[in-house]
Amino acid sequence: MFENKERTDIAELGEFGLIKHLTDSFKVKHESSIKGIGDDAAVMNFDGKEVLISTDLLLEGIHFDLSYVPLMHLGWKAVQVNLSDIYAMNGMPTQITVSIGLSSKFPLEAVEEIYKGIQLACDKFNIDLIGGDTSSSKQGLVISVTSIGYAEKGTVCYRNGAQEGDLVCVSGDLGGAYVGLQILEREKQIFLENPNVQPDLEGKDYIIERQLKPEGRRDIVDLLEQMKILPTAMIDVSDGLASEVLHICQQSDKGVTLYEEKIPIDPMTYQTARELGLDPTVCALNGGEDYELLFTIKQADYDKLKHDVDISIIGHITEKNSGCKMISKSNVVHELKAQGWNAFKL
Repeated sequence: MFENKERTDIAELGEFGLIKHLTDSFKVKHESSIKGIGDDAAVMNFDGKEVLISTDLLLEGIHFDLSYVPLMHLGWKAVQVNLSDIYAMNGMPTQITVSIGLSSKFPLEAVEEIYKGIQLACDKFNIDLIGGDTSSSKQGLVISVTSIGYAEKGTVCYRNGAQEGDLVCVSGDLGGAYVGLQILEREKQIFLENPNVQPDLEGKDYIIERQLKPEGRRDIVDLLEQMKILPTAMIDVSDGLASEVLHICQQSDKGVTLYEEKIPIDPMTYQTARELGLDPTVCALNGGEDYELLFTIKQADYDKLKHDVDISIIGHITEKNSGCKMISKSNVVHELKAQGWNAFKL
């Protein structure tokens, strides 16, 4: 993709030269992408489908730490967190735009690494890069990605459709990304105290990857379509399970009962959380960045997915006055509270 090995100052290329250099290898894959990069605006045609658009902003020092986040992984993750929002609407993303703000510390070769990750994500998930912007930044690295996709009319899933008696389901497992982040933060502190010490990440591959290289759950959207299940409400788990469940309940004007024993936690997540003195359930409820799909289904659809090992039924929707609660493994009732990621709590 990129072949230069030495440090190249971005000023040598200029804005348009940089854009051309970084995006020349991105090829258009979708008929809906009529015009991509190269004009004042992209042109798309979705032929009467419901069009979905979502934007995320990633800021150095707030959303990522370059002392342990490889630039290629950062490019990959910047795309994934956006695709996940489209999947959470039961849609299929097809295009993205990428805007990037760069400080003077970044040579061309560093930016190329970011775009390698972006292209890997685009290729794996069949996405067209159709535009964006570049600028200098005095505050460090800034990445903004907008994802565009579609859903057939009548199949979009909102957060406000959950009904009393619906089953609460979640894909995959939870808490791994947060516990992986704690390992990375621990090793960073050890390195700062003694730069000669190498990071000790042995045996933690899964949870480290959950933090650095997440994947949006397109497969779950495809699976639900194959099963002929249309969720009544859906959201992605970016800010923690508790926060996302409460979003659905608030917008659906309902309550919920979750069961701690049903919350899916990978054995490595569980064991590592204990090693770090953390409660694995709290990590799942409040950690965030798992990018799994949380959704509600009608009880009539239970038989269609009850044997799927990658979907867990963790509770049910109740009437509003019942409140939002979790039944612990010891049968104690706890009120659900959102204690996950807060974008403005610095």
